[in-house]
Amino acid sequence: MSKLTKQYEQAKSNSKMYMQNGQIAAYLNALLEMNKYKRLMVAVVAN
Repeated sequence: MSKLTKQYEQAKSNSKMYMQNGQIAAYLNALLEMNKYKRLMVAVVAN
């Protein structure tokens, strides 16, 4: 679980950096990555 949390936080910081730099495509990809890790964390907690 802690590994998923670290990956989520890394994607979150990447998304902030991309948005500040105006890299919209990379920002959207980082948001998708955040969503993936969030769903995985919810699945782990549910089981």
